[in-house]
Order: sequence, then C-alpha cells, then structure tokens
Amino acid sequence: MKTQKDQEFVKNASIDFETNPKTRKILSFTDDLMLVENHFEKDDIAPAHSHYHTQIVYVVCGVFEFVIEDRKYIISKGDSLLIKSGVKHGCKCIEKGILLDVFTPMREDFIKEK
Repeated sequence: MKTQKDQEFVKNASIDFETNPKTRKILSFTDDLMLVENHFEKDDIAPAHSHYHTQIVYVVCGVFEFVIEDRKYIISKGDSLLIKSGVKHGCKCIEKGILLDVFTPMREDFIKEK
C-alpha cells in the first residue's frame, strides 16, 4: 500500500481496498488527522470497542444502527456522529452503505508497512 501521509491530494481510485475486518480505504492523513472510507454490506457488524482517538462518522449512503455507550442511534445518508476519546461504540449495517471516519490523532494501527 502506498502511503497517503501528508499528501495534499489523494485520488480515491488510486487506493486499494483492504479488509480488516470491514472493507476500507485509508485516504488522506497526517500525524494529527486521518480520513477512512468504510464499505459495509447489509448485516455487517463493527463490534463494540473504544480507542483514545476522537472520531467523527459521516454517512455517505446506507442505514446504520450505532450503539454509543448505552444509547442507540439510527443514522442514514448525510447524518454524522461524534465519538469522543475512550467512549465504547459499535454499529450494525441495516442497509448497505459507506461511512467516512475522521480520526484525531491518526490511527497508527491502521497503517501497514509493506
């Protein structure tokens, strides 16, 4: 995978999908900020987890059920969520879709050296 770190312009078509566990593309990022495109099929699940990164989720298309701590949210095209550092969250895809995740700082665990 070629790295997009610190690049001013990244063409989505030039990025390969990876599966880990969902299908995603790591788009632009710096040490402080990262953009990730996630593709979900109906009934795909992102298990509940937490991390020290602050995350904003934007729904490009589809319908998702998010559980953030003990609260459930149904979100669809154009909706967004803020997930603060350390907060437990997960989701289930209700209707096939795409989520854009913004992380600060960047997710070092998403970057693989090749």
